Amino acid sequence: MIGALAITQTAGYGVLYYAYSVLIPPMSRDLDAGVAQLTGALTFAVLVSALAAPLVGRLLDRRGGRGLMTLGSVLGALAVLAWSQVRTVTQLYLACGLLGVASSMVLYEAAFAVIVAWFDAERRARALLAVTVVAGFASSIFLPLTGFLVELYGWRQALVVLAAGYALTAVPLHGLALRSRSAPPHAARREIVATALRERPFWLLVAAFLTQTGALAVMGVLLVTYLITLGHAPVFAAGVAGLLGVLSVTGRLVTTGLQTRWPVATITAVMFALQGLAAVLLPLTGRSVGGAVVAVVLFGLGFGVSTIARPALLADRYGTAAYGSLSGALALPITVAKAVAPLLAAGLAQVAGYPAVMAAVATACSLGALSLLLYGRMPARP
Repeated sequence: MIGALAITQTAGYGVLYYAYSVLIPPMSRDLDAGVAQLTGALTFAVLVSALAAPLVGRLLDRRGGRGLMTLGSVLGALAVLAWSQVRTVTQLYLACGLLGVASSMVLYEAAFAVIVAWFDAERRARALLAVTVVAGFASSIFLPLTGFLVELYGWRQALVVLAAGYALTAVPLHGLALRSRSAPPHAARREIVATALRERPFWLLVAAFLTQTGALAVMGVLLVTYLITLGHAPVFAAGVAGLLGVLSVTGRLVTTGLQTRWPVATITAVMFALQGLAAVLLPLTGRSVGGAVVAVVLFGLGFGVSTIARPALLADRYGTAAYGSLSGALALPITVAKAVAPLLAAGLAQVAGYPAVMAAVATACSLGALSLLLYGRMPARP
């Protein structure tokens, strides 16, 4: 099951999201649309995914992942096919809305709900690590693959090929490899969710991951531009920013290894604090090659930590019976922050400059670290 989820997550992120950036230039020419309009369509997909997350989470708790993720795979393939046929920007936004719904049903949040339901705490950490490490290479695989297909066939036919490949991979793996499970009583799940939403620890988790996810989104979008602004060559800036993906895997490995010695909340808080320090250092030392690399390395170590920390923290405190519902409720504000934060940061950069953006990123990471430290001091639920 873990192998199947690792493969489908890699394909899902590669086809449903990473391919988009490669297709913006040819789509811009064909659809006579600006980059901002096309980028907005992907932002729309992320927001739709956020809005669908609570409902998807409840369905995962009630019925498990097999049927829902299989249906989501079919929907995702159909959405990519629809995307290949768009003739207007409005049609693109509709296709991206469908992509957002499918994403909420098949990507990390849904996969983690399946993992949390099936594994105990020790095996769960290893399973989460295995899936995220493999899926972390989605961009390395699908960015060049999409570029090759576009060069060979054009962007529309490239999407048809990607849709067919995704359907042939994800639909059978979700349908055959995922196992069904008996659902806890609805009343018990509802009580767990209601209790969690009344408690301070849940909202500390929301604050921690909302602020840090916003910071990650800003750095992911603006880092290359800022490094160029600091005087570095575009090739160097892109190469250094590319370290974030590799370092995210490193950070996940380190975090999983340290969980046997220290609480997950403490380890994650330290990683967030290191990211805040990196954001402070970048304006101060980033004009030199060494300074830029050190700052990016420090930030990159925490780049993928929240992905495996969130399910661990939720399951440890609230159990597994209502994990999907709680994860969906947590994902809604966090995913909205992921979509909106880069737009706000771009506006701040125009008004006050990139050092102000880095100060905001450092503040967000620090607030995330503080929230997790406070969360770690909360007594465990009976």
